[in-house]
Amino acid sequence: MNVSSIVVQCRSEHFDKVKEWCENSDLCDYHFGDKTKGKIIITIEGEGVGEEIEKLVKIQQAPYIIAADMMMTYQEDMLDEEIQKLNEAPVSPAWLNDPNTKAEDIVYKGDLKKKDLKSMY
Repeated sequence: MNVSSIVVQCRSEHFDKVKEWCENSDLCDYHFGDKTKGKIIITIEGEGVGEEIEKLVKIQQAPYIIAADMMMTYQEDMLDEEIQKLNEAPVSPAWLNDPNTKAEDIVYKGDLKKKDLKSMY
């Protein structure tokens, strides 16, 4: 099973019609919208990517929709693979449990706001 989020763009004067279409459509589920910006967030589900693409194309062709673009996707098979990798990975890196590791030798790379990205590599 796949689930994907889609951002739908329409003109603000057509927002209510597009929202109603999304809510009544068997293609998607309506979640949120901003009438002033003409943006709507929906999700679609499918047994595979092909089914999701078919639904996306139908949504793109619906009246008053300017654009409908897939933003994020969840694929059940991919999640299972990632869970397996996590389950097989060590809980912590070996150097973390090494009593000879010195705190001053540990390089923290988690704060991207204050780091020069080139110096990280």
